[in-house]
Amino acid sequence: MKGRKRRRSMDVKAAAQESSVPASSSTTSEAISELRSWKKRGQKRNIWTVNHVEGTKLRMNKRRRPSYRPEDQEAFYRLLEDPAIQSFLEADIFLKVSDKYLLSMVVEYFGRVGLPGHLYNRIHFFLALYIASDMEEDNPTSKRSIFQFLLGREHWPDLYKEFLKLKVEFFHAMGHRAWVTLELCEEQA
Repeated sequence: MKGRKRRRSMDVKAAAQESSVPASSSTTSEAISELRSWKKRGQKRNIWTVNHVEGTKLRMNKRRRPSYRPEDQEAFYRLLEDPAIQSFLEADIFLKVSDKYLLSMVVEYFGRVGLPGHLYNRIHFFLALYIASDMEEDNPTSKRSIFQFLLGREHWPDLYKEFLKLKVEFFHAMGHRAWVTLELCEEQA
């Protein structure tokens, strides 16, 4: 059973690399293994701000800090130069999957995963974009376009289950935190 799972996982990775444009420099299997084993170093602390003062009572709000680092943004911009990602974004003319908020969520997700910037590749971008689309849009047709583009129109029905397994691993590496505030998205946009 494990041999079949491993083989199917390799099929997804191969399809992602064999899509119409050559894969990025680091291989998907190396990046996924790094994703599994990487531990976040220092968790960022929350910032509390005073919202209202009335006599001796203070009402405080916890303000979220962005999780992304400069190297996460650099990885994101490097991936935007990938011809396959450029083609995907150009094909999404109605911005169903690639509006500025969903793309800024990708950067935030990279920060939450915490891999070194040079390890992020095409599959990580599409995993993060799929999770962002799942959180905000939840439009099955738009999400299916990610499968079709990344895995190929003829192969995606056979390989999308493996993509979903990789999505779960990515989500787990993010600490199961997919919600991103509008303020964080606007800060990055």
